[in-house]
Amino acid sequence: MSKVIAAISTSVDGYVVGPEDGPQYGLGIGGERLHYWVMGGPWSYADDGRDTDGMHGPDREYYEALTASLGCGIVGRNMYDAAGAWGGTNPFPGTLIVLTHRTGDQPDPSAGFLFVDGFDAALAQARDLAGDDDVSLGGGADLIRQGLAAGVVDELALSIAPVVLGGGKRLFEGFEQDLDLEVLGTWSSPYATHVRYAVRRPAAAR
Repeated sequence: MSKVIAAISTSVDGYVVGPEDGPQYGLGIGGERLHYWVMGGPWSYADDGRDTDGMHGPDREYYEALTASLGCGIVGRNMYDAAGAWGGTNPFPGTLIVLTHRTGDQPDPSAGFLFVDGFDAALAQARDLAGDDDVSLGGGADLIRQGLAAGVVDELALSIAPVVLGGGKRLFEGFEQDLDLEVLGTWSSPYATHVRYAVRRPAAAR
């Protein structure tokens, strides 16, 4: 049976982006350090042609294990816009659904993106497109919190960068549910410690 896997990078103090995130600074000021593991080392917003080709070692092993079974993904509109629509082409396995109230500017289907309004509708569409493969919730933080609050997330995958940002947007800001997490695997490099957890609800919360 397919799973829903929520995956995101955070700082040690729990921020998924630094201050002033947006099209100019997709991960916020200083937030590019959260994705050193993706780029294979230090990079800046001024760099061109950023992709995952530089990823290596434990970071590559984690990424390939995480994405091997994915058939479709969901991201929020802010992430889509901040990433510059990844240059206009979906770089991830399967269709990438963008959760947004603004569906009028739907890209050409050949780009690999699908705009859908509403979390439940987006998840239903993603499950249909994924078939027996897994569905990813790739951020931002609000999307992942929605999935966890709805009880549909089977795995939570966190890439914890060795940095304290001190500001920005926190992954669990305002989240008040009680969850147990079972460690499924860990990978560690100089740029991040990756942990995959199975999400378990405490018996009292069921």
